[in-house]
Amino acid sequence: MAFRPLATLALTSTLVLGNLGVTAQAQEPIDTCVFDLIGSAGDQFRFMQDYAMRMREHGVRLNLKPYTDEGVALADFSAGACDVLAATDIRTRRFNRFAGTIGAVGAIPSYQELQTVLAVLASEQAANQLSGEDYHVLGVFPIGAGYLFVTDRTMDTVEDLAGKRIAALDYHPDAIHMVNYVGASVEPSDITNFGGKFNNRSVDAAYAPAMAYEALELHRGIRGDGGIIRYPLGQLTAQIIARADAVDAASAQAAREVAYDMFEEAMDIVMSFEGDIPDAVWVDIPEEDVDDYQEMFRQNRIQLRDGVDDNGNQVSRVYDGEMLTLLRRVRCRENPTASECTASDRE
Repeated sequence: MAFRPLATLALTSTLVLGNLGVTAQAQEPIDTCVFDLIGSAGDQFRFMQDYAMRMREHGVRLNLKPYTDEGVALADFSAGACDVLAATDIRTRRFNRFAGTIGAVGAIPSYQELQTVLAVLASEQAANQLSGEDYHVLGVFPIGAGYLFVTDRTMDTVEDLAGKRIAALDYHPDAIHMVNYVGASVEPSDITNFGGKFNNRSVDAAYAPAMAYEALELHRGIRGDGGIIRYPLGQLTAQIIARADAVDAASAQAAREVAYDMFEEAMDIVMSFEGDIPDAVWVDIPEEDVDDYQEMFRQNRIQLRDGVDDNGNQVSRVYDGEMLTLLRRVRCRENPTASECTASDRE
């Protein structure tokens, strides 16, 4: 799948503000905890090897250490066993909420819009949001849209989800909020067991990127009567986080530019996984329901930005408001007639 070239900087000046200029310096090898469900033989780890090779040209050497358990990778990074962490945005959000909000529910409907967002983040104008006193974001890579895998392919509307059991990672508060919002039942899970729960049908649905179809054998849970709802519930990304004292700000900016330059390669992996799923497995939601889905997602994002639901109850404050505004501007650039673009409570 090809992505058209972007006139990146023409857009960034209206989306983010700030600039940071510093001088790069040579680095000693930096221990880097890399999560890949498959380990050193996985696509994500191999992708990080390519990234590490390119970073050598900028004086940064990364010593990659594979982890098949993301929680252990996070714990080792937090304990100082490594100074760089490559993991999913769900885990890295705590280190930079701005970048972590890229995965907000329903916020990036297409890969073209995702490319625009990542181009913005790779620009120097975004540096102040991504390089802080404690941590730098060194790059963001697409893992693929998160889709709803269902055991019953007739579950293609929001109303159909009410009362159903849905596996949600217990450290993914926005997914848990969404499950509660639609009146479904949360089945607390982690990345090591949600696939098994779906495959033995102890849950009715699970949220995952296309790569999980084979990697976690989710086709076993789909069987003949299940499917994958072809609507992006969110864009999953891998994010590279470094301690600020391990990589200087100039090298961090170079790293983000290197990461964006690898966007096409990352998308080749994503599209290969999506292309390997048989056409008969995909389930398209009715076109007339799309607007309702988008408004439901928007209301969820606002609640998770403000930390309060429609009834005035406190909920998790998950999302960064500036990133939500950036994402709304990108969506409205692609679809300026959308009702959200002129809504009084627009993000």
